[in-house]
Order: sequence, then C-alpha cells, then structure tokens
Amino acid sequence: PPPPWSPALELDSGTVLFSPNAICQFFFLARGEEPTDLTNQWLEWEATELQPAALAALYAQLVHGRKGLEAVEVLGKLLAHIEQNLSRRGTAYLAGDTKSVADSEIGVLRGSISMTLSEACRKAADSVLMPKALLEFKSYLQKQPPPCLAMERATSNEPEEEGSEPTLTEEEITAAVDAWARGVAALPKPWQPQKPVLPVEGMRNVLITSALPYVNNVPHLGNIIGCVLSADTFARYCRLRNWNTLYVCGTDEYGTATETKAVEEGLTPQEICNKYNTIHADIYRWFDISFDYFGRTTTPYQTTIAQDIFQRLLARGFLLQDTVEQLQCEDCQRFLADRFVEGTCPFCSYEEARGDQCDKCGKLINAVELKNPQCKLCRGVPVVKPTQHLFLDLPKLEEQLEPWLEQSWATGDWTANARYITRSWIRDGLKPRCITRDLKWGTPVPLDGFRDKVFYVWFDAPIGYLSITANYTDQWERWWKNPQQVELYNFMAKDNVPFHSVIFPCSLLGADDNYTLVNHLIATEYLNYEDGKFSKSRGVGVFGDMAKDTGIPADIWRFYLLYLRPEGQDSTFSWSDLMLKNNSELLNNLGNFINRAGMFVCKFFGGTVPDMVLTPDDKRLLARVTLELHQYHQLLEKVRIRDALRCILSISRHGNQYIQVNEPWKRIKGDEKDRQRAGTVTGVAVNMASMLAVMLQPYMPSVSLAIQGQLCIPPDCFVLSHNFTCTLPPGHRVGTVSPLFQKLEHDQIEALRKRFGGGQVSGYFGAKQTPPASVTLTAPGDPQLIQELTEEVAKQGNHVRQLKANKAEKAQVDAEVAKLLELKKQLALAEGKSPEVLVPKGKRKK
Repeated sequence: PPPPWSPALELDSGTVLFSPNAICQFFFLARGEEPTDLTNQWLEWEATELQPAALAALYAQLVHGRKGLEAVEVLGKLLAHIEQNLSRRGTAYLAGDTKSVADSEIGVLRGSISMTLSEACRKAADSVLMPKALLEFKSYLQKQPPPCLAMERATSNEPEEEGSEPTLTEEEITAAVDAWARGVAALPKPWQPQKPVLPVEGMRNVLITSALPYVNNVPHLGNIIGCVLSADTFARYCRLRNWNTLYVCGTDEYGTATETKAVEEGLTPQEICNKYNTIHADIYRWFDISFDYFGRTTTPYQTTIAQDIFQRLLARGFLLQDTVEQLQCEDCQRFLADRFVEGTCPFCSYEEARGDQCDKCGKLINAVELKNPQCKLCRGVPVVKPTQHLFLDLPKLEEQLEPWLEQSWATGDWTANARYITRSWIRDGLKPRCITRDLKWGTPVPLDGFRDKVFYVWFDAPIGYLSITANYTDQWERWWKNPQQVELYNFMAKDNVPFHSVIFPCSLLGADDNYTLVNHLIATEYLNYEDGKFSKSRGVGVFGDMAKDTGIPADIWRFYLLYLRPEGQDSTFSWSDLMLKNNSELLNNLGNFINRAGMFVCKFFGGTVPDMVLTPDDKRLLARVTLELHQYHQLLEKVRIRDALRCILSISRHGNQYIQVNEPWKRIKGDEKDRQRAGTVTGVAVNMASMLAVMLQPYMPSVSLAIQGQLCIPPDCFVLSHNFTCTLPPGHRVGTVSPLFQKLEHDQIEALRKRFGGGQVSGYFGAKQTPPASVTLTAPGDPQLIQELTEEVAKQGNHVRQLKANKAEKAQVDAEVAKLLELKKQLALAEGKSPEVLVPKGKRKK
C-alpha cells in the first residue's frame, strides 16, 4: 500500500495510482496523447535518477543533519543536465515542440528542487513547517534503509555530446591507449574448470544458489527474475572473470503444498513432483539458465543430511519440545498443516492468507491465529486441538547469530532490503520456531514420539542446497563445509529473506560442523504484471511455459526482465514498454551499432579489419569506453545487475555517435586520408562490438554467441578484463553479418496483451493436448476461483455502468461489455454451469 502522505488517484475501475509519474501519464493518455520514445526515456530518467536523488537529499538533510547546499549537491548536477538538454534543443520542452507528460512530471520536481536550492525559500519553509510533523517524518525516514544512489554519471536520453560528459584525465587516456595496443596479450587466458566443479586452492571459489522453486507451481516471470535468472546472470559473469563458480538449484518438493496439489490433481505426491520437476527444468532450459546442476529435494541425500543436522542440534541442546494448539479437521480426521488452512489474515485482513504466511502483508502467521479458517481439502471449519511438536531454540542461538550477521554484513554484499528485513526480525525478538509438521510427505523426524511427523519445509528446504550439491558430487562437503575457501551467494525474492538470514544460519551454526554460511544475500523486490499481479487462476500474466509460445526469443525476455529487475523497489512488466525497449534499446541502439560496425568491414574492406591510425578523438573514445567497462565491473561485483546492463547500452550509444560523427560511408569515397579515416573508425567500431559481445554474454547468451560467430571472435577473447583491448587486429577476417534483432509491431504486442490479460489457459500442456485459446480450463467448484471471478464481474460491471453514465464512445463501451460477458462466462464455467450464449442488452439472437 502507498504511504498515507503520498498523492493518490482512484480510478473508476477501483485501481489506485499513487505514483506522480503514473498519475501524470494517466491524464495525458486520457487526453489521447501517447508518449513518444523520448518522453518515455525522460520519465524513466526521472524515476531512476531524479527521484532517488531527491530522496537521498531529503535523507541527508533530515537524518544525517547535512545543511544547505551540501545536502542537495547531487540535485544541482541533475538540474544542470535538464538545462543542458533544453539549451541544446533550443526549446522550452524536453521531448518535442509542445508540452508532454515528461515536462509536467519533471517540471513539478524540478520546481520543488529549485526552491530548495534557494536560501530564501528554505528559510520560509523552516518557519512554516510544524516541528512535530518534521520530527515524525524524520523518525519514519530513520526506520527506512538509507537510499542507494546509482553511481554518478552523465545520463542522457539522446546521444551524448562532448560537453555533457565527465572530463577525462591525460592519465586515463594514456592508460586506455596502452591497453588497446597490447591487444589479446593483455587478456587473461579463459579458464575451464574440471567436472565436477570443486573448490581450487588459491582461486576465488564462488558458490551460487537461487531459492528453490516450489515444485507444484509453474513459475511466472516474477519468479524467474527474482531467483534463477538473476543468479544465472551473475554466475555467467563470474565464469567470464575466471572465478571458479558452481551454480546449483532444484525443485523444493516436500511439504504441504505438494500434498495439496496432489489432492487437486488426483495424483500421488511423488507423481506431482516428477511431473512438475520436468516442467521447471524445461522452462529454465528454454530461458538458457546455466545451472551446473539442477536437482530436487526428494532424494536419500536430503534425508541423510537433514537428519544429521537435526541430530547435531538435538545433541547440543538447541531443540525444544512443546505442546501447541493446532487446527484439526474432524471431517478429514487429520491435523492440518499450514498450507491446508486458509482464512483472514489477523494483521491486514487479507481474506486468502495461508496458514503460515500472508501473501499480501508478508507477515508470518500461526494457523490458529487466522480468522474464519477453512480446511482446504473439504472447506469444513477446523477446530483447535493440542499436539506435540519440536522447536528450534532461536533465542538460545541468537548469541551466535548476531556476531555472525555483523561480520557477514561488514564483509559481504547484502541488499538493503535483506539487511532491513533481518534487522526487523531480530529487533522484534526471536522466538522458538516449530520445525515439525503433521504430514506424510516430507523428511521423517528420527526421534521416538515424533516418527509420525516430518520436518517443516522451511527447516528442510534450505538443506536442499546441500543435498542437491551432494547429488552433483560426492565431494559436496568441499563446498558446504569450507567457509575458509568458499564465498556463498544466495539469490531470492524478499519474502524468503528471514529463512535464509535467520532460521537456516541458526540451524547450521547450532549444528557446529564448519558449514559454509551465506556471505552475500541478494534479494529482489516484486515484479508486478501491467496494472496488477500475476494470477494463474485468472489467467493473468506470462508464465514460464507460455513465454516460448509468444514468438519472442528467450534472449529478448532475458534482456527485458533484467532491464527492469526490481532491485530497489517493485517494478512492473508492461507489454508497451517491452516493445519500446526492444525497438529502441536493442534494435535501434545495440543491434544497429553492432550490425553497422560489421557491415562496414564487409562492404568497404572485403571482410578484413583495416589498419587503424588513432587520432586524439579516437583515444578519448577508448578512455570513455574503458570507464564504462570499469563501471560495469564495479556494478556487477556488487550484484547491481540491472544498472550494469545500462553500461552496455551506453557503450553502444557511444559507438553509434562515433560512427554518425565520422561518416565512414562518405569518407571511403574520398582521398587517401579520408579512406584511412574510414578504416580507423570501422576498425575501432568493430572492436567495440567485439567487446560488447563478451559483456552481453551474462545477459543475452544466444545473441552474444551470434555476434561471436558473425565477427569470428577468437574463443580466447571470450573473457572479461578491465581493459578495452584490440581483440580484432588489422587483417582479422569477419564472417557473414546479419541483423540481431527484429522489430516488435504494435498489433503483435496488442494481441499478446489481450491474450495474457485474463482468461487464457495457464499451465503445462504437452504436444498432444493443446486447449483452445478461448477456453479456460478450471475445476468446477473451486471456491477461490469463484470468489475471484465474482469480484471481477462486479468490478467490470461497475466500470461499464460508469462508462455509460459518462456517455463514453460506443466502441469503448462495447469493448468493455465484451470483457464483462467473457468474465460471466468464465464464472458460469467455474460454478459448473453450462454458460448461456450471452449477448449485450439491446441485441437479440437471430
């Protein structure tokens, strides 16, 4: 939910917009003014650069006590960037000859900042602001993680001009020219580890895990970017740095969720696991995820390792027994584990909270705390009864946990949200945590009196990292009991943080067996879909098994998901933005540059890289590209994956500008000096393209491979260094050059938006079973789906009535009525009825 003091606009549909950026866009769209590419670039700059800088200035002034211009110094640079662009364009508007949404949105913030920079305005504000309100706001800010600004650099939405770039020193230029001249000799030799990958003495040994996906679900785009794709990008980067890297993952297969799914589908838990493990593996293979091993938790190693950790905790006095009140379904004659119960969250009143955690507010819940609980199996009302369980004594382990956390935070890279969530858990006081459940499907508890129970999934599941590695190599302990040589990176969405930062480390610390604990905990925020959330039951959003059926290549999905990776705040998948980023950043920027560089070699120089005679301008370009390369490394070493991608696009923008200014297609027709200049520009450009192929590999591996093939880049050059070197020297022959990307058309995107906007089938279907696109396969009588669809019908009905009351255009009303009829049809199917052929009022069936 938005903060109570933020501006908000409630739409007729019930959707609430609370971002000024979104509100301004809504009004301009309502006026029929579509944003241009340049407008969207300015809005993105405002959201990713200007807003964070304004928040950082506010934080510096109120929390750190910085005064006057010191607090707002960075804002002055950003305002200067706006002024430079306006001056260069010679107009009063940022993105055209008339006022656009970018002018409205940036203008408001720009005016506020300008007033802040004025001494008179600051004095007036100090005299008007209520001290109490200011203190309350300061207290609120102190509880938030400090704002993290992207590294300062000139940011432009158009090709940068010399005057807007940071000044280069003579030392930087000389160093760049020296590195260029050393060529391939300056690169480290690519290193290939032996199989299986094991830690090597004297090397940087990097162990990477991504949160184990629940086996019973098909992952949607948000799941994919939050865990496996982010971890894959970093793993690929590590390998390009010649770091000895092992990346493991697998499906989390035990627990209530699997039993629930098995009941729903009429299969055994093992059959469910086998079915969905294959689905997950197929999806990740299509997305080109480079696991060293993708396993599962239903293995003998899982039982052995989990029971060993349990026995060690028991022997060291870190387990407690206690009687707990638990919900029992008398109709089903069983105690109900967390996932077999649903009800109203006691904290936020969300009506579909699970018995272990609320998906809306994120708080952990004891199932007996739920209001209006229901058994998920029979929809009966369960009763509270006592039962014996085992608990991990977190308060007793806290004295080991806290110093370890402080040391890990001091030496590792934890995302701000991971630190904040962990601190809030400790600040609220750790309590004993139940580690057993009344289930059949799970790792058995090896203790008399509890042998009819299994381990709770969040005690058991993280141990899956160890057992999956054990299934990869019998020397798994060289990774997992070797903190002296191994650096561990955990990737996950923020809802998994407390289990990885508190519960699992406590289990390993208490076991006291020299386990490797997490050094770097990397957590994302959430990815939303268009103006809502992904929903399998309503058919809203793109799920992993559907992406390949869109006709959009996997690398384009990878690029866009990584481009909007929710690193500091939630982000939103948008079909329009996907089209924009593909057509502007990939097709017109990156693809255009690489294609032109290669084509000039083929067309003007017979496919052979020409001789190069560097001018001072060329040498400055080498230095600028080197600075971008350094920043790329600095960001990726901190796992700032999204921001590092901008460095690649910035280099290709430099390249396009370099070609545009020097016009080799004209110079090749001139005298000897002009032809030599055309050769130099072409040679430098194709070497930039060669370096981009390597930098791009963690993000778009197939495109990277295509560039490598077209330019015939030697395999020994596919390694990342901190220097921009001449890897394709004069005389190097390139291959056949062809376009890397295709334009996404508006009609194509609109069809996909409609297809994934609700009502399409979500699930996995083999080649022999392809349901019609217009039919939603649902199990009649699913109360959750019936409730969701009833709400959607009511909401859409109100929307249609509002449109009619406002005398909207007939075409718009008809379109919304058609949506309403489709929702009613889905509701009838869900209720097990035979839907009538519904027609809008006023029309008659012939």
